[in-house]
Amino acid sequence: MIHRLIGEILKKICSLSEETIVQALKIQEERGGSIGEILIQNGTITETDLLKAFGIQFGLPLWSTISREDMDTSFTQQIPIQFLKKYKMVPVVIPGGVYIAVNDPMLFQALDDLRMILGWDGAETVLASHSAILSAINFAYDMSRDSAEQVIQDMREEDRDLIISAVEETGDLLDDTSDAPIIKLVNLMLSQAVKARASDIHIEPYQNRIKIRYRVDGILYDMMSPPKHIQSTLISRIKIMAKLNIAEKRLPQDGRIEIRIGDKNVDIRVSTIPIAFGERVVLRLLDKSSVLLKLSDLGMSEEGLKALNGLIRSAYGIILVTGPTGSGKTTTLYAALSTINNPDINIITIEDPIEYQIDGIGQIQVNPKINLTFANGLRSIVRQDPDVILVGEIRDLETAEIAIQAALTGHLVFSTLHTNDSASAVTRLIDMGIEPFLVTSSVIAILAQRLVRTVCNECKAAYIPDEESLQNIGITSEMFAGKKIYEGKGCQGCLNTGYRGRTGIFELMVLDDPIKNLILKTSDSNAIKRKAVGQGMITLRQDGALRVLNGITTVEEVHRVTQK
Repeated sequence: MIHRLIGEILKKICSLSEETIVQALKIQEERGGSIGEILIQNGTITETDLLKAFGIQFGLPLWSTISREDMDTSFTQQIPIQFLKKYKMVPVVIPGGVYIAVNDPMLFQALDDLRMILGWDGAETVLASHSAILSAINFAYDMSRDSAEQVIQDMREEDRDLIISAVEETGDLLDDTSDAPIIKLVNLMLSQAVKARASDIHIEPYQNRIKIRYRVDGILYDMMSPPKHIQSTLISRIKIMAKLNIAEKRLPQDGRIEIRIGDKNVDIRVSTIPIAFGERVVLRLLDKSSVLLKLSDLGMSEEGLKALNGLIRSAYGIILVTGPTGSGKTTTLYAALSTINNPDINIITIEDPIEYQIDGIGQIQVNPKINLTFANGLRSIVRQDPDVILVGEIRDLETAEIAIQAALTGHLVFSTLHTNDSASAVTRLIDMGIEPFLVTSSVIAILAQRLVRTVCNECKAAYIPDEESLQNIGITSEMFAGKKIYEGKGCQGCLNTGYRGRTGIFELMVLDDPIKNLILKTSDSNAIKRKAVGQGMITLRQDGALRVLNGITTVEEVHRVTQK
């Protein structure tokens, strides 16, 4: 009877035909399940439609979000996280009352059990989406975990020889209830890093201590300093997770860990090197659940975006993206590929590592152990009838030569180089041994970029910088007139740094005929840059100055990433 009723409500609020309801009921008889779930799976209705229908049927309010600001997480001591995830419900204690947010109000038994365990007889039931409930559960259990200091205090001197048991790491790290202090410490270190939006974790052993640092928005911050006696146990635990040889401490090792923390799938690259006081470990975190950026999300100016959009649709040639490690080169290339990705063209990449999986693109992982290098992989790619090729990095003459041959034979090639600016990329290719006429025949554009931290929106305030600082990044008093420049004061949301998130600054050099003619005469990067600027190229520092004048970043940030 309830199913009939919910069907009637859905029919009315979603304008469904009688035939649709009858068909859903028929599937229900054959396979079981609720009529609402069947209609969602068929794509006939959305989860919100079903929750609205439940609201009408049971007279329950629908919450679009679950506020975390004043959320009381004390219930985490009484209820296992697995119970709440299984039944898609979460207790919510906020000023003004106690509530139980549910996704399916027909789970009466589980709801009653939860009320009884908590002693919440008068708790009001509300409806919420599965994602909102899952997010609230993960937040509550993450907030309630032991602090790093507490876990470290629990690790007594006699625990140094603790036998570390390997656990299945693809499960949710927040679900791991292991009592082994070292496992708790590593899990906490990883979950806190993800919560802080860190891109790297550095574990650095010194003579009498260990230092653990996180890199957030490109800057390293000290996070904790565990006692020296847990060093070998801590590093062994990470090496077990990364499937490395824990007995080998004299040679560098590289590995990988895949974990889930709440609703985030995180891929971690692990690198260990032996130093004077033990092994130094760096973990590079990649949030695989993060959305692939579009070109328009990178922070490029309208003119630059228009020019780049035209270039990435070229029939052939090489487009290079340059900048130091961690300057967002790969993100830019992925954004370019996803922009032009369609069924009409064949795109193949060779990368080290593959950072994002893109549907419809063939991606090859470099593997030096079996001699699958950039050069060897690129040779094979050319035989696969590609239209567009992405080479993760041009590291040597062999790779550069094959990339140029591919461009000259009608392929569009994207790649990266580690140089300071766009003009230096030309010099670098010629230094590698590429003839200048081959550079001018194949390379169509070079994009140099850096990442600058953006001012935190929660605590930003206008201020007037001193004239010397403005002049350092090329802002004159005429440019500053009538503009507001902002800085962050520091708040909880930005870890008291005054910055939250990053955006790109860019320098796009298109190799037109005058620049090509100059390259044939000289490989001097300064001369090439002067020529490009004379033709209207906006330099990295000038692009950064525009971001400052638009209130996006600070004078200090632009100076930091563009200083000579």
